[in-house]
Amino acid sequence: MPIGIIVNALSVVVGGIIGTMAGGRLTREFKEQINMIFGCCSIAMGVSSIVLMQNMPAVVFSVITGTAIGLAVKLGDKVNSGGRAMQRFISKFIKNANSGISEKEFEETLVTVIVLFCASGTGIYGAIVAGMTGDNSILIAKSILDLFTAVIFACILGGVVSVIAVPQFLIFFVLFLCAGFIFPMTTDTMIADFKACGGFLMLATGFRMLKLRMFPTADMILAMVLVMPVSWLWTGFILPIVS
Repeated sequence: MPIGIIVNALSVVVGGIIGTMAGGRLTREFKEQINMIFGCCSIAMGVSSIVLMQNMPAVVFSVITGTAIGLAVKLGDKVNSGGRAMQRFISKFIKNANSGISEKEFEETLVTVIVLFCASGTGIYGAIVAGMTGDNSILIAKSILDLFTAVIFACILGGVVSVIAVPQFLIFFVLFLCAGFIFPMTTDTMIADFKACGGFLMLATGFRMLKLRMFPTADMILAMVLVMPVSWLWTGFILPIVS
């Protein structure tokens, strides 16, 4: 039973609803200030994951190569299109709490939220652990942060934040089902490098939230797919040669 995944998805739904209802009552200054705090938290979570890295060349190679492939296939544009489609659908039922937001700012913020909820190393790893061992503690801990994050972002983006729970649930549920095949093939080193790769995404997401640099976080998602096999190849074949 994917209890952790259900709880995580519900935290995004509930947070999105609360934020949509409360958006008009909160000042723009409050939203901007609290968003800075979430950006700071995202950076801290990213750094704490990056320090777990075991094979720096493998992780760096995965991040660069995965991002390059993502840019080449325009993955970020596809995520943008999906976000706009979700917003058009939800706007039929729920009016955007902040109609004054520019289209560009809306899209940039939405991509940040989608990556934060659906592609974080913590969430992906938590779904795999839950599927393999039944331990839902990682996803439940993530749900607490996601609840408050969804509230704040829904104040800015409106009800579309709640809809992000759908792709989030589907992605994590697929990983949950596949965990029985994936987890036995992993090693502690591969898991550590996987978390470190997710840390790079969280770090880039934090910079986006703070609006310091608009990293192509959606295009970076493919790095999460590459990092485990690259880490395995590096540890098993390349490292013995170079050392």
